[in-house]
Amino acid sequence: MKICTFNVNSIRARKELIIRWLTEKETDIDVLCFQEVKVEEKLFPYEDFESLGYHCTVYSQKGYNGVATLSRKKPSEIIKGIEDSYFDQQKRVLSVKIGDIWVVNTYAPHGDIRGTDKYYYKLDWYRKYKEFLSQHFTDSDSVVLLGDFNVALEDIDVWSPQLLADSIGTMPEEREALRNILQLGYADCFRKLYPEKKQFTWWDYIGGAVWRDEGMRIDYIFAGRQICEKVKDVYVDMWPRRRRTPKPSDHAPVIGIFEV
Repeated sequence: MKICTFNVNSIRARKELIIRWLTEKETDIDVLCFQEVKVEEKLFPYEDFESLGYHCTVYSQKGYNGVATLSRKKPSEIIKGIEDSYFDQQKRVLSVKIGDIWVVNTYAPHGDIRGTDKYYYKLDWYRKYKEFLSQHFTDSDSVVLLGDFNVALEDIDVWSPQLLADSIGTMPEEREALRNILQLGYADCFRKLYPEKKQFTWWDYIGGAVWRDEGMRIDYIFAGRQICEKVKDVYVDMWPRRRRTPKPSDHAPVIGIFEV
């Protein structure tokens, strides 16, 4: 099974590029999870992706946030949100069961500098997200958590630990919030295979950062014990990112290959 996470930064702005990528480069992805689709559910381009053989499950809103999971097989179960009326005003989490595997498509809040409302919102959201996961999934379930978590877990996950120290995405309390999720029994599939490798998934649009590889690794594929043992490879596909036209997202897709 080939599973992908991709923060597209607007599905409508990126549709032409994604379709080219799926038809010319990555033709055999089984489950494709988008974040930041930024469109109402009724306006999602269902037909374009259905014509490529995908079932589209969408949980989104106008203008910002929003997640969508595309799968070759139709999901047998769907959970939209994290079952909290306050946090689910922002459409950030979509869980679908495909065969025996739960895929939890996640777009964590970006946050802000320490002490601001958005800073506290991010940390509170992570606590509620952990509650949701612990209530719905156990060690006996086959679960993949993936998406844009807006945290670089370790210094190796940023291009300059010195310049980016204690900034948004690297603050110790943010890293602790994400590690608390992993303590539920999930492992970082990329880091399991490549413990010393520097590989980023996001680069600022400003100043050509992607061409200098001045980025951060904030997009992940995490998996529970049942699935993580079956991971064969995890890689970042730079084809949709290192280009000028069609205009890319500021993220690159992360793809995991599992023997299931």
